[in-house]
Amino acid sequence: MRNSEIATILYEVADLLELKGIAFKPNAYRKAARSIEEMKQDLEEYRRTANLQDIPGVGEAIAKKVEELLDTGRLRYLDELMEDLPTGLLQLMDVPDIGPKTAMHLYKELRVTNLDELKAAAASHQIRELKGFGPKSEERILQGIAVLERRSGRMLLGQAHPIAERLRSYVKEGAGLRLISLGGSLRRMKETIGDIDLLAGSESPDVVMDVFSSYPDVEEVLERGPTKSVVRLKDGTQVDLRVVREREYGAALQYFTGNKEHNVVLRSLASDKGMKLNEYGLFRKETNEVVASEREEDIYHALGLEMMPPELRENRGEIEASRKGLLPELVELSDIKGDFHAHTLASDGSATIEEMAFAAKRKGYEYLGITDHSQSLKVANGLSIERLRGNMDIARSISERVEGVKVLIGAEVEILGDGKLDYPDDVLEELDYVIGAVHTKFSMSEGEMTDRLLTALSNEHLTILAHPTGRVLEQREPYAFDMEKVLRAARDNDACLELNARPERLDLGDLNCMRAREMGVRMAIGTDAHSVPQLDYMLYGVATARRGWLGAKDVLNCLSLADLVDLLRR
Repeated sequence: MRNSEIATILYEVADLLELKGIAFKPNAYRKAARSIEEMKQDLEEYRRTANLQDIPGVGEAIAKKVEELLDTGRLRYLDELMEDLPTGLLQLMDVPDIGPKTAMHLYKELRVTNLDELKAAAASHQIRELKGFGPKSEERILQGIAVLERRSGRMLLGQAHPIAERLRSYVKEGAGLRLISLGGSLRRMKETIGDIDLLAGSESPDVVMDVFSSYPDVEEVLERGPTKSVVRLKDGTQVDLRVVREREYGAALQYFTGNKEHNVVLRSLASDKGMKLNEYGLFRKETNEVVASEREEDIYHALGLEMMPPELRENRGEIEASRKGLLPELVELSDIKGDFHAHTLASDGSATIEEMAFAAKRKGYEYLGITDHSQSLKVANGLSIERLRGNMDIARSISERVEGVKVLIGAEVEILGDGKLDYPDDVLEELDYVIGAVHTKFSMSEGEMTDRLLTALSNEHLTILAHPTGRVLEQREPYAFDMEKVLRAARDNDACLELNARPERLDLGDLNCMRAREMGVRMAIGTDAHSVPQLDYMLYGVATARRGWLGAKDVLNCLSLADLVDLLRR
């Protein structure tokens, strides 16, 4: 079995344990699942040379279950957990705002066992009659079901990008290619992706197609032609590969990168200049002479434009800015000096402070902020004041011991329903910085949520407002609040807004990043890492920042340690 399949089963065990009201064990299974999911080495190969219990979060009991899965492909414990529960009950927990207790309550009271039955119960107003529910609860459930139904099989950027890069590298090496790139919305680094597009330049397309089709994870070849092949991978992902001649590669790359509106404007510009533009090149209309085709920058230059980074090609003003020489110098991954949002074993992470610090050092960072959850978030093992202070002492000690990287002492502090922060001011003063976050009461009215966030931003200790809209891509819509008022409050109180780099969040999104930049609000990119591998999420945060037209000056993480310490002190 693949690592991802075993992780999925362990997550399912955790969900079933929660449904049965069993405490503590669900978090243990989730930690183990997360560690296995993020392993770069195949689990079967790993156990030949190492002990499964060396994997973070995998104790003796879970190790035995992983062994059983590797040996038999099944888990008796999972079958036992499911014996007295309908198979569709786990679907209910996919609906935003329905946790294990709510799912079991609906099952026991209304015999709801799947999404169709849940929708029918809500539509017939049976749910509002239950104790603890009401019309608003029923409406939110219907809205949550609608969110699930709108899902279109799109993948998160953080899921699609690694799959595409592995396949791109395989084809490049196997076919000896010089020219091969991601294409479409994936090259633009959109937050969700449909099919994966690859583009190659080669004079031997048959060779490229053979290598592509032989990729070990290919389940089925759906189409095979002289210049295009389509495959479905074992995880269900569809990948399209196009091969063009090397001299046409730049034109094809431009054509298959920009969105439809961007390309329509370019074709209009070409027509105005007596030229025509298509996937094979830029040509003079009268003579069909090739003006540019080999390099995409040559096409833009021939149209009187600066080369636009792929992330900007959405027809959001980039063409006019390019024409006037006003394109921003976008932030690069190499500009990032540190990470402000990381969790450890102290709350709900799977690594120690020391392990996270050494990982940050390997990435070349100057600093890493440790921000475990605050006391009221019990589900994430939030730190009491006493535990927080103990964690601060450990962080200081490790910061002295790990040369070359400064461990900043922060906390992800709950913004309570009234906007107050979860620790008193005298405790907040002891921290290097404070991240404020909303994890509860998402259903407040727009006015109430706006007041809640404004109150939090008025606290002089709040440095960063975390994942400001609360959205979870393809799962939970943003909560309602007045973004303009929150941006103004952040600016007026010298606070930053976070660009949370977790693939399921990417919050703020690109459009709100653009608005923040226009209003002079600085962004802080945080990976929200709960393990060492998740520090790599910074790639997706930077990509979203670039889509939001942010430069290094707009991003807090681009400050050197000395400048950052000076800023935080002020």
